[in-house]
Amino acid sequence: MAGRKQAKREVEALQTELQRLQLAYARQGRSAVVVLEGWDAAGKGGLIRRIGWVLDPRTLSVWQIGAPDAVERRQHWLQRFWARIPPAGEIAIFDRSWYGRVLVERVEGFASAQTWHRAYDEINGFEQTLVDDGIRVVKLFLDIDSATQLERFVARYENPAKRWKLTAEDIRNRGRWGAYESAYADMFARCSTRVAPWHRIDANDKRRARVEALRVIVDTLGAGVDTALPAPDTAVETFMDALGPGGR
Repeated sequence: MAGRKQAKREVEALQTELQRLQLAYARQGRSAVVVLEGWDAAGKGGLIRRIGWVLDPRTLSVWQIGAPDAVERRQHWLQRFWARIPPAGEIAIFDRSWYGRVLVERVEGFASAQTWHRAYDEINGFEQTLVDDGIRVVKLFLDIDSATQLERFVARYENPAKRWKLTAEDIRNRGRWGAYESAYADMFARCSTRVAPWHRIDANDKRRARVEALRVIVDTLGAGVDTALPAPDTAVETFMDALGPGGR
């Protein structure tokens, strides 16, 4: 119980920091991208909810990435991600991302070996361009072991309110655990760069994982950012002073 309360306090403190950062980003015209990857049932949804609960939805976007649609399949494969990059003053979270090219598309055979091999350099170039344009990039991988995943699958199945979240795709992916481990290892080796490193979060304990993930987000988004609240506009201050104590 003490551990649960401590984690709750830490999450709340980090949520407050995120609120201050979002305000600063909106005022200063900054933007950021948070990329979430990880095993099925690793806790990406729970982390996103704890971010979304406290931030202003007007300058926050959450993109759940699945297979490209018919129009997107006719475009360059990165086009659909470029279209979702946030404008100045906004933050975007990607629940799955452009890494699908070297993960699910690789493992499931949706992309040829030549195509997904080439994608590592394309991804690095894409992220370098974002960073060069002043966009902060945070990449989090939520890591769990096979036993933990199975426990969570069973818990979902036994809860009628969550049973719908368990899909045939989840079961199929679990059967290819080794192939995904290899794909993840190559992703870390090829695409954890100086400008956009991967942060691997041990998510076997959901509460501690949320604290660690939020801390990485706050530290990365907050580096060198002034979150002090600005002084009121001079005209507003003059108007309020003229009202005097009685007018307020």
